[in-house]
Amino acid sequence: MAQATYRSVFRPGLFAGQTVIVTGGGSGIGRCTAHELANLGATVALVGRSMDKLQNVQAEIEGAGGKVSIHSCDIRDEPGVKAMVADVLARHGKIDGLVNNAGGQYPQPVKDISFKGWEAVVRNNLTGGFLVAREVFNQCMEQHGGAIVNIIADIWGGMPTMAHSGAARAGMLSFTETAACEWSSSAVRVNAVAPGWIASSGFDTYSPEMQAHLRSLKTKVPLQRYGTEAEISAAIVFLLSEAAAFITGSCIRVDGGVPNARPTWTLQPHDRSKPFEGFLLAQPPKCLSVKD
Repeated sequence: MAQATYRSVFRPGLFAGQTVIVTGGGSGIGRCTAHELANLGATVALVGRSMDKLQNVQAEIEGAGGKVSIHSCDIRDEPGVKAMVADVLARHGKIDGLVNNAGGQYPQPVKDISFKGWEAVVRNNLTGGFLVAREVFNQCMEQHGGAIVNIIADIWGGMPTMAHSGAARAGMLSFTETAACEWSSSAVRVNAVAPGWIASSGFDTYSPEMQAHLRSLKTKVPLQRYGTEAEISAAIVFLLSEAAAFITGSCIRVDGGVPNARPTWTLQPHDRSKPFEGFLLAQPPKCLSVKD
């Protein structure tokens, strides 16, 4: 008997017969979302640069009885994106949903960001998402409809130490709003999800100094905790689902209320907010277990 990997709040079979692309599907939020979608009946097309990571997630999903294919692609490469979307269509015949999740950044003050560094992060977090969405639309969704969810970030009030990522993510929000309007006549919905500080494997990719800073952020969250990958996936799955049929051009913040915290209000320490832990294979980032 297949080993269950997900405890979703959505009904079984919600995405039966549908194919959904998840970029950045080899780790973190992408891996979690791929598991939930597969658990709900979708055939998931995992996209990423590291075939080793994709193969690991493929084995997890297939071990749980899910359907999945893997596709190596650098989303910053236009010919590669065109070929990847064509490959997904050749294998599965259609694309019903897209989770534009791939991205990445690094901390650096504005004055020290090089042109090369700026360009790399913007291509990763804005241009790549645009290319994938455009190709999915042009090659399939323009004729058949569908739903796209773009993953951005907590960009409200700026993103000090990550200006390149903040600018790119803000651009992706604007792109989301524009594409939602232009593509509406093709029955394509385009929305965004903005994660706040989510306890995922991405925390462990930063320098020790940045990890120490991340450990201090919990007290700045009104809910006084970090978010879980499953809490992001739940928002993504809702926006892909039929229940969101009248939602397009919108953004769901999943951030524990951070943008609402005000200097005039002292946040009270508490442990009353209980996380949703739907992904049974989730592992907390190692950096959060370090004592400062």
